[in-house]
Amino acid sequence: MDSPVPPPADAGGTPAPTGTGGTPAAPGGAARPPVPAGPRPRRRDRHGRGMRGPVAPPQVPLSVSRADSFVDLVYDSRDRLERRWPQLADIDFLVVEVPGFGPDGDAGPAGDDETVPLGRLLPATGEQQERVVVYRRPVEIRTKNRYERALLVHEVVVEQVAELLGLAPESVDPRYGQD
Repeated sequence: MDSPVPPPADAGGTPAPTGTGGTPAAPGGAARPPVPAGPRPRRRDRHGRGMRGPVAPPQVPLSVSRADSFVDLVYDSRDRLERRWPQLADIDFLVVEVPGFGPDGDAGPAGDDETVPLGRLLPATGEQQERVVVYRRPVEIRTKNRYERALLVHEVVVEQVAELLGLAPESVDPRYGQD
C-alpha cells in the first residue's frame, strides 16, 4: 500500500520535512510533539451497552435508600406526636445505626444482656437538650415490611416520648398498642 503524502508546507507544493516517526518536523529540524486529541464524545459501544442513565430519577422512591426511608418514618412519628404535644419541638430525634457499647457508647443501663434496645432517651446535659434515639438495624431486623416497620418505629418513638414526659404510652398516643 502507498503511504499517505503529507500536505504541502507552502504553495509551491514541496512536502514538509519529516522528523522521526513520520511526524512533520518543525523549522530547524526538531520534531513537533503530537497534537493531543480533544475529549471524544462518549457513545454506546457496538453491543449497545455503555453510558446508560440512572435506573430511576431522583424524585422516584426507588432512589431513596433504606436509611433515608427509616429517618422519614421517625420524623413522621415525631410530627404526628408534635401536633398533640407541642413541647416536643424542642426535642432532638436521632436515628443511629446500632446501639453503641463501651464507656462512651449509648447502650443505656446494662440490665438485660440478651435484649437489644430499639430506642433510648438521652437526658439533657449542659448545652445539649433531650434526645430521643431510635436504632435502625434492630428495628429493621424485627420487621418484615414497610408497614410493620412504620408501626414499630411509631411505638418506639411513643415509648421514648412517654418516658420523657413521665406519662403512660397510651396517654401520649391513644392508638398505642393497637394494630
